[in-house]
Amino acid sequence: MKFISTRNDKNKVNADFAIMNGLSDDGGLFVPENIEYIENISDLKDFSYNELASFIISKYFNEFDIKECVNLAYNRNFKYEDITPLRKVGDNYFLELYHGPTCAFKDIALQFLPHLMSTVNKDKEIAILSATSGDTGKAALEGFKDVKNTRILVLYPHNMVSLIQERQMLTTLGNNTNVISINGNFDDCQRIVKNILENYHNNNIFLTSANSINIARLVPQIVYYFKAYLDLINNKEIRDKQKVDFIVPTGNFGDILAGYIAKEMGLPIGKLVCASNINNVLTDFFNTGIYNSNRQLYNTSSPSIDILISSNLERYLYLKTKDSDLIKSLMEDLKNNKSFKISNELLKEINEDFSAYWSNEDEIKNVLKYYYENFNYLIDTHTAVGASVINKYQSNNKKIVLATASPFKFSKDVYYYLTDKKIEDNLKSMDLLNEYTNIEIPNSLKILKDLKVRFNKTYNKDQINEIIKELEAK
Repeated sequence: MKFISTRNDKNKVNADFAIMNGLSDDGGLFVPENIEYIENISDLKDFSYNELASFIISKYFNEFDIKECVNLAYNRNFKYEDITPLRKVGDNYFLELYHGPTCAFKDIALQFLPHLMSTVNKDKEIAILSATSGDTGKAALEGFKDVKNTRILVLYPHNMVSLIQERQMLTTLGNNTNVISINGNFDDCQRIVKNILENYHNNNIFLTSANSINIARLVPQIVYYFKAYLDLINNKEIRDKQKVDFIVPTGNFGDILAGYIAKEMGLPIGKLVCASNINNVLTDFFNTGIYNSNRQLYNTSSPSIDILISSNLERYLYLKTKDSDLIKSLMEDLKNNKSFKISNELLKEINEDFSAYWSNEDEIKNVLKYYYENFNYLIDTHTAVGASVINKYQSNNKKIVLATASPFKFSKDVYYYLTDKKIEDNLKSMDLLNEYTNIEIPNSLKILKDLKVRFNKTYNKDQINEIIKELEAK
């Protein structure tokens, strides 16, 4: 399998180059030259999660020992053997992606990525630079900590992640980890990462990223779409080839893009439903064809999707158009004017794949209460963004909401939405939520109050040289 740049489709590279570099030299993102089609999905229904992951990931990275990487990723660090359990709640389904070591869906890819990179790279020391809106940071730190010949630096926006997410990062163990906050928002952190990746040169260090701009972050996420569909078949909830819809809380567009690739691989998906909070730049794009990031970024109860620059949308637009000149032009417009516009014809084609809706805080609160009070099912605020869309999106297909994080990662807001009681102490709010619901706190969150804070530095978004020094520090 070759990989090509979204901004220059004559630029073809091998898998090892795409995995280790993350970004193309022209600033584009790598996509597979071909999307592998699977003829008979039901033939996979008896596969374990590891077998399914090895089968699907090997479609794209078949020159590496993917089975070994998969076993190292999933055999120890997840609560359930099937990794991503599917729960039926009322008439709908929730695909629980948060039973890994950091209690968020990012674990699915970021437990796998370090083992793949170690397999690919045999020579230089690897430096991982990553931006996070909350969950990616801890998942990357946990995946790469103490991995031989690697170091990792995570950037996050100061005062714009939940305090539990922040404490998870700041208490991370490992001799090769580092975390700094940036006076800015997530998009500023993402710009810093791209700037350094494009301009950094050090013959002794191989610099790359663990963000979803890396194709090896995206491919493992395809697996759980297949897993959910096969669970429905095995539970006799659907017949073979019957279409289902996936509702995905969406910020950086990587999670939902994995669903689109699964659809192109033959998975019978009706619609992928993009669910946003009040930072509804994607909803506006899918409804108007205009992507406009020149707007206020609001802090919400779902901070991991408080994003205005959805970097993986570039990948989707290339896969849909196969026109790298167009993509380069659109991305230049976005960089220079903070917006771009696509044709009505292209928008019509896109709407065959996607629908998009957004919800305000009252709607998120109400749906979170509804599922707890009616089904004793507790969801986090991001999953509630997805669940709140169910009644707005009309379809006769079975609907699967991607449950992206443990409710205890956002216990302050979850507890407030359930009880109308505000608790400023995030760690105390976990205990109170546990007492109120009698639902167990994941152990990796329970122990946070006993861990020592290791990192406390904050930089301005223009202090690139200082950030590079942090990256290079032993």
